[in-house]
Amino acid sequence: MKLLVICALVAGAAAWPNFGMMADSPGGASDAQKQHDVNSVLWKVYEEIRDPHLKELSQTFDPLSGHYDDDGVSAKRLMEELNDHRLLEQKHWFSLFNTRQRQEALMLYDVLEHSTDWETFAGNAAFFRVRMNEGEFVYAIYAAVIHSPLTQHVVLPPLYEVTPHLFTNSEVIQEAYKAKMTQTAAKIQSHFTGSKSNPEQRVAYFGEDIGMNTHHVTWHLEFPFWWDDAHENHHIDRKGESFFWVHHQLTVRFDAERLSNYLDPVGELHWDDMIHEGFAPHTMYKYGGYFPSRPDNVNFEDVDGVARVRDMLILESRIRDAIAHGYITGRDGSVISIRDAHGIDILGDVIESSTYSPNTEYYGSLHNTAHVMLGRQGDPHGKFALPPGVLEHFETATRDPTFFRLHKYMDNIFREHKDSLTPYTKEELEFPGVTIQSLSLSNRLETYFEDYEYSLINAVDDTADIDDVPISTVVSRLGHKDFTAKGVISNSNPSEVMATVRIFAWPKYDNNHVEFSFNDGRWNAIELDKFWVKLAPGDNIITRSSKDSSVTVPDVPSFQTLIDKANEALSSGSDLNLDEYVSGLGLPNRFLLSKGKSEGMTFHLVVFVSDGSKDMAIDGLHESTSFNHYGCHDGRYPDNRSHGYPLDRRVDDERIITGLGNFKAMDVDVYHVGKNE
Repeated sequence: MKLLVICALVAGAAAWPNFGMMADSPGGASDAQKQHDVNSVLWKVYEEIRDPHLKELSQTFDPLSGHYDDDGVSAKRLMEELNDHRLLEQKHWFSLFNTRQRQEALMLYDVLEHSTDWETFAGNAAFFRVRMNEGEFVYAIYAAVIHSPLTQHVVLPPLYEVTPHLFTNSEVIQEAYKAKMTQTAAKIQSHFTGSKSNPEQRVAYFGEDIGMNTHHVTWHLEFPFWWDDAHENHHIDRKGESFFWVHHQLTVRFDAERLSNYLDPVGELHWDDMIHEGFAPHTMYKYGGYFPSRPDNVNFEDVDGVARVRDMLILESRIRDAIAHGYITGRDGSVISIRDAHGIDILGDVIESSTYSPNTEYYGSLHNTAHVMLGRQGDPHGKFALPPGVLEHFETATRDPTFFRLHKYMDNIFREHKDSLTPYTKEELEFPGVTIQSLSLSNRLETYFEDYEYSLINAVDDTADIDDVPISTVVSRLGHKDFTAKGVISNSNPSEVMATVRIFAWPKYDNNHVEFSFNDGRWNAIELDKFWVKLAPGDNIITRSSKDSSVTVPDVPSFQTLIDKANEALSSGSDLNLDEYVSGLGLPNRFLLSKGKSEGMTFHLVVFVSDGSKDMAIDGLHESTSFNHYGCHDGRYPDNRSHGYPLDRRVDDERIITGLGNFKAMDVDVYHVGKNE
């Protein structure tokens, strides 16, 4: 991997165009210019801006002179806070779960989101980059780039190279500082947290994977709990249901990794029970000290200024009561039914809770409060003035195994609701005239560990007077051999039909080699892919590469690669061509398969083909690449069916599904072969 060097930015500055000359893109600048500017304001975010033009802009731009679609209201509000010295100081930790800090970050987000041209967007980014807290700034930039219409083609640099402290063990960061101080190039080996005496170490490669961490924080940036339709340009379709589904998938995938490593599925947390597993994060803030640790076998304590344990029990009781009754009580006393296909969406908003929740006063914010409650157990009363724990950052939350215990707890609440719904009938599931004749895979399913290198240049303090030396870390990560699935699907209808192909798999056996029932297995199903095809009359041979899965994304190019490509495009006047990386919303593609075992681990693979004409929420899905699995750019979700359909509801008699012609199952083994040589 190329390492980050400051000369790339200096070279790029010489090719800086005038804003007025780049009117071929919305906002008055080319995509390459926008990519260059975003790169520049995120590069060495704790230091001075290195790009000469943006550095000058940071001193000369007046936010009140910009062009906005809210008449500058957001800019005026933020400038008042800045001039009255009410903003968080620089070189201080930032947490999205800290109410005031979140408000400040969102003030800047609003300014950027309401900017109507690139000169205003870039000017604000440069101006506030040197005046606001760095963590708040990075969050606002990432949120704005994801949601602003001005930045549809900008690729965000990997967060683990922008703020490496949140993704890299402190021992490695210290080695990086040593390399910087001695001006010695270094490639430092990273290791997972813990020791072999801790069974959780066996699955640390999953929760501590930088791609997994990036997936989790990116999802919460795309579907933020603070999203308010009144201030944004669209409604996010089925946000509460997507909250349920993405965390459900993380939970069942974690269980599959545990079974791959001879561990039982994760147990759920209980507020009135002991937290059995402690956690030592081995990570540190850039400024603010180390992330707090938690010893084994501690009971939940009330957290001052957040919540009491009994408050959490009361909120849980109210939510379970609503599930049992089949309705949520709105803040105005109205009855909102949840006993239908849309109920999961309402329940997800309630449990998270997001601004979409119909009654936060009564049902509270179980998920968000739980993250803070669990994150603060190392210092619940603030006695030691410790900074927030790893559960209080979406970037670091999955590092702690109790993240998955917390979400197993919430997942079980969601299952109570799903199990209360009437199972699908044969008539609802069948696709007349369509039959899956056969399934096959191109090769044996194999996983391995591979070394991955990423830059730590942005982890160390710096000065423009001294050249950078290459400093990076190498981490072991899970990957798999590419494979292709092939199916023969017959269509006996007289004309062409649209079809939705849904592919799932679940571990066939538990840790005692007892086979899961179909009903338990389908709840543990890992979604592998979903796509739309047109089926001509007769037999259709459908092939699908693992690289094309709609639930995964490729690795984002390194920060240095993005810098080089933007500068090259600016110099040559060519297109940037980074479209395949624009959406970072999905699991890493290399995580599509669970680790498996050296002797092979059996998964039950199922394929279900449903009527695409009834499923499609938008046109052209069989040929469109402008949407991702979790939704379109304007917030719409492309599939009318529930997440996990047809396995999302309880199955009292599996023959209702397995007897369908549009359903096919086969057992496959996943082999782990160690290192990728």
